[in-house]
Amino acid sequence: MPKESKTERIKRTKKIVARLKELYPDAHCELNFKTVHQLMVATILSAQCTDERVNIVTKPLFKKYKSIEDFAGADLKELGQDIYSTGFYSAKAKSIKNSAIKLLKDFGGKIPRTLTELTTLAGVGRKTGSVVLGVGYNIAEGIVVDTHVGRISRLLKLTNNKEASKIENDLIKLINPDDWIIFSHLMIFHGRSICIARRPKCKECKLNKLCPSAKRD
Repeated sequence: MPKESKTERIKRTKKIVARLKELYPDAHCELNFKTVHQLMVATILSAQCTDERVNIVTKPLFKKYKSIEDFAGADLKELGQDIYSTGFYSAKAKSIKNSAIKLLKDFGGKIPRTLTELTTLAGVGRKTGSVVLGVGYNIAEGIVVDTHVGRISRLLKLTNNKEASKIENDLIKLINPDDWIIFSHLMIFHGRSICIARRPKCKECKLNKLCPSAKRD
């Protein structure tokens, strides 16, 4: 592909998003939850862990700890054992317990609806906060950048950055705010089914002609 202007890149990005919507009309967050707090806990657990594993762990976890109060009063060692298989269990247990304590103390047991407030909670960075807002409240304050989003965005030449915050800044300039929430889900679905990290299926990919990195042989 010849070097493109920002306007051309915005137009190409719009086509990419439209194509992905056609391919994955049911794209969604695959973490299982019933409350926004459960979503937040599941998202904290998902760091360096698959959604599939998190869903296995949270099924009994959410039956044992039914409320924010339950997590706030949890024994750290026991909670750590309950989430052991998600990895980094000690740090995650502290984040889950401490965030629950702060929710009760400073927010009346309600999950905040702004990124600024959410990121004051233990274990909640911009990525987790954006997931909670987007999936839990349908509020778009940013674009969630996970490994799939970052990797595929670089392949599509929507960014040259490797740092999540910089990738997000690049994407925000290209993508319509109405698509900020769905974009990450679309990219994750595409990354799992077609644009697989070690064996991308370029010949099958419907983004082939829009992707500067595609192998067209």
